[in-house]
Amino acid sequence: MFLINLDHVGIAVNDLDAALEEYERQYRIQRVHRQVVKSQGVEEAMIAVGGSHIQLLQPLSDDSPVAKFLAKRGEGLHHVAYAVPDIEAALDHLRAEDVELIDDTPRIGGGDRRIAFVHPKALAGTLIELVESP
Repeated sequence: MFLINLDHVGIAVNDLDAALEEYERQYRIQRVHRQVVKSQGVEEAMIAVGGSHIQLLQPLSDDSPVAKFLAKRGEGLHHVAYAVPDIEAALDHLRAEDVELIDDTPRIGGGDRRIAFVHPKALAGTLIELVESP
């Protein structure tokens, strides 16, 4: 088994400031960090919840993947991210199982961590992100 933890749940939002305000007001939780990830076309904020996080994602442009998601489905669950100890080994295993990948090789995501996405067609229509645990 190469999944070691639920890293985060990604939620697409139209207005990051408003979403953060509501999380803070409704659930009394504070963000851990906020950053622009130009390579993914988003501004993200991470909110700690126990040993995992909620990742709020706001698109930077109308042609980013998250903007397209919002236009098609509206705000809500975008992806589930799992921590893995070795992202290369995880991708090798998934390729051996003929799992459809979005990323054949890892890329750098938020927090400068190595990530890769698995296509939603691979499992129950859910976009899965693998995050290499530091």
